[in-house]
Amino acid sequence: MAETAKYAAINGGTLFTDMKTQLSLPKTKRTVACAYGFVFIFIVVTTFLAFSPSPNSSSPWFTNIFSLSKEDVGTSYRSQFSSVFSNLFPRSSKNNFEQPHLDKKGLIVEKSENYTQNDDKGGVLENPFNSSSVLSDKESSVVKNETLSEVFDDKVGILMGNQSVNQTFDDKDGIFKANQSSIEGSKSAAAVNQNKNRDFDDKVGIFKANQSTIEKKSAPKFSSKGKTANVEKKRDVDLVKSLLNCDFFDGNWVKDESYPLYKPGSCSLIDEQFNCFINDRPDSGYLKMKWKPNACSLPRLNATHMLELLRGKRLVFVGDSLNRNMWESLICILKNSVKNQKKVYEESGRHHFRTEAFYSFIFEDYKCRVEFFVSPFLVQQWEVADKKGGKKETLRLDLIGESADKYKDADILVFNTGHWWTHEKTSLGKDYYQEGNHVHNELNVLEAFLRALTTWGRWIDAHINPKKTFVLFRGYSASHFSGGQWNSGGACDSETEPIKNDTYLTPYPSKMKVLEDVFKGMKTQVSYLNITRMTDYRKDGHPSIYRKPNLTLKERRSQWRYQDCSHWCLPGVPDAWNELLYAELLVRLHQKHEKKS
Repeated sequence: MAETAKYAAINGGTLFTDMKTQLSLPKTKRTVACAYGFVFIFIVVTTFLAFSPSPNSSSPWFTNIFSLSKEDVGTSYRSQFSSVFSNLFPRSSKNNFEQPHLDKKGLIVEKSENYTQNDDKGGVLENPFNSSSVLSDKESSVVKNETLSEVFDDKVGILMGNQSVNQTFDDKDGIFKANQSSIEGSKSAAAVNQNKNRDFDDKVGIFKANQSTIEKKSAPKFSSKGKTANVEKKRDVDLVKSLLNCDFFDGNWVKDESYPLYKPGSCSLIDEQFNCFINDRPDSGYLKMKWKPNACSLPRLNATHMLELLRGKRLVFVGDSLNRNMWESLICILKNSVKNQKKVYEESGRHHFRTEAFYSFIFEDYKCRVEFFVSPFLVQQWEVADKKGGKKETLRLDLIGESADKYKDADILVFNTGHWWTHEKTSLGKDYYQEGNHVHNELNVLEAFLRALTTWGRWIDAHINPKKTFVLFRGYSASHFSGGQWNSGGACDSETEPIKNDTYLTPYPSKMKVLEDVFKGMKTQVSYLNITRMTDYRKDGHPSIYRKPNLTLKERRSQWRYQDCSHWCLPGVPDAWNELLYAELLVRLHQKHEKKS
């Protein structure tokens, strides 16, 4: 009864009715369960395929979607599902052509199989433009493989297929390597990527928007040596042409910190009385002045080049102690440029240049000589018997200086005279000037100067071959005795600046006007270095009392009976005279080439 009651119909129903009623609910639940089960299985399969794709899969769909390496499993699940989602539901084609760049978190993806292994001689850079590189958007997404060839930086201007990257960069410019071969150990993906890029920058350089290593690689290479040489040659020719019609002597002194042409105190050949720096002159502004013509720019004296111009030649200075001033300056300038100083020496081994009538410096490597002959008047100093049976000095206005035969074959001659014509004997002109056996009782100094230079001019025309020898004459160098003449208390030791107002310049010397008249009567062309005006500005450039070292100011003033306001400190003003000489040589060389062509 109990068993029967256990299976009895409820509410009076039959067994069949009861069974139908009981089975209707499970049928509905089973349908729902199947639906949920299907969804669950789909999710499981999808997730399995997402994280464990077949290594042998050849499907491009799977390859493009599921290309994350095993090292990336630790990356956030959000990023993984985002990658899958973006491939299942790709963005519009408009977004696919945006500029590709690395995500800020530095996700590194495995290179696709169609990238070949590259040589690593030039350094390694993980390709930031992989088929699976991540765009730095608010949400990371994977760029499709086929997009790579269209998204390369448009500023570089090169479209590159996925397979062409490794073919374009060679050892010299850096090599793209597979990311999976450069990531090691437990380093974070972002750190590795950042370090590798930094390493590439150090070795090769940084890719910039307006610069491409691919373009540099493929561009034809030209040798710049010949082009540079041609540019420099044209520049030099243009410079020389600018000198042709330039008045070198109309200009001003300008300050130039690159001067002097040689280091003060570096040239032991300078006469002690000219070496103001060694003699403790306290100011230095006189060393930093350059002569600048108004109509052109003088080339800085290139000592090595000038020695090349003088190779195998003789350059001879003839004149008084002011030409010795210029000669010493040039010796120092040229000697300073020679590496082996032992190959520059005075022919007789002398180191002091005040007592002899002739000096010759030899530049052995260039087989050239730079010489000085003492001849303060350019004509001969003479002696005749006086009425008392003794001898007296005279000046032979009709005879060229006795050393003339020794320098007549020189290649370059630089003459001067002037200062000795201001001394008492020459100024007064009484029983001093001689022509033949006749001694003039009295002769005006300007007339005597004219006759002497006429003798010089005739000798030049008769003995100098202008095709071989270049003749120059350096004009009168201004003196600056203030408060008296050279022998009557004149001084210049307080001068530290050049004259800046032309009204304070002295009139052009009458003796130089006589000289110019002599030039006009000569057959031989003489280049006139008219330095009178340029030296007149430089009242600051004289040795004055700085003519001996290691003296107190009081001792200096008492040491010298006369101040020297005629000669020039070295380095100093005569260096500029030699720059003028250098410019004259360049012009002459250019004119010779023009005649030949």
